[in-house]
Amino acid sequence: MDNLFELPHPLPEQETFEPLLPDRGVLIERIISTGQASPPGHWYDQERDEWVVLLQGRAKLVWEDGRTRELAPGDHVFLPAHERHRVEWTSREPPCIWLAVHGDLRGVRG
Repeated sequence: MDNLFELPHPLPEQETFEPLLPDRGVLIERIISTGQASPPGHWYDQERDEWVVLLQGRAKLVWEDGRTRELAPGDHVFLPAHERHRVEWTSREPPCIWLAVHGDLRGVRG
């Protein structure tokens, strides 16, 4: 893949996670969502920080403490390690294209 906006045809039914560089302490990946959401009652509780930007589509994140955030193209979120959250919904048309960076990011975040 040479273009973040180039989508496979046909689109897969499953959400796809594509590492863009080898994970050497920091993982950079493209995620394609086509209407997926976190399973009911499931909360992500990640070992590493995550910074994610939504490049295309729309989505809604929910945090265990009750906060919510709807995302549009260009919106980005920093999720510290162990900050429990879930994906409430993602758009199918257009598909969501995410760029996610995972690692120990608190020291590099302005």
